[in-house]
Amino acid sequence: MKDKCCVKALVTGKVQGVWYRGATQEQALKAGITGHAINLPDGRVEVLMCGRRDAVRDLGEWLWKGPPGAQVTHVELEVVEMHEPDDFHIG
Repeated sequence: MKDKCCVKALVTGKVQGVWYRGATQEQALKAGITGHAINLPDGRVEVLMCGRRDAVRDLGEWLWKGPPGAQVTHVELEVVEMHEPDDFHIG
């Protein structure tokens, strides 16, 4: 469907150990977005967001803020072509 998309975000800053993944999952589930939020070995968090374009855009903007305690310094976004996942998980 043209009104849906998948976007991968790489989030840099103080984003591990501050409940960033859990808060991202909460925001995604409220917006009907599927995908994942996983810690990367280099300290970043990878977020895959699949769903309605407007919802993905809004979550992409929220990633810059994150939960209290997070200090986001950069968010790199990339549109990806893939099969939309059935849920949103953290890992």
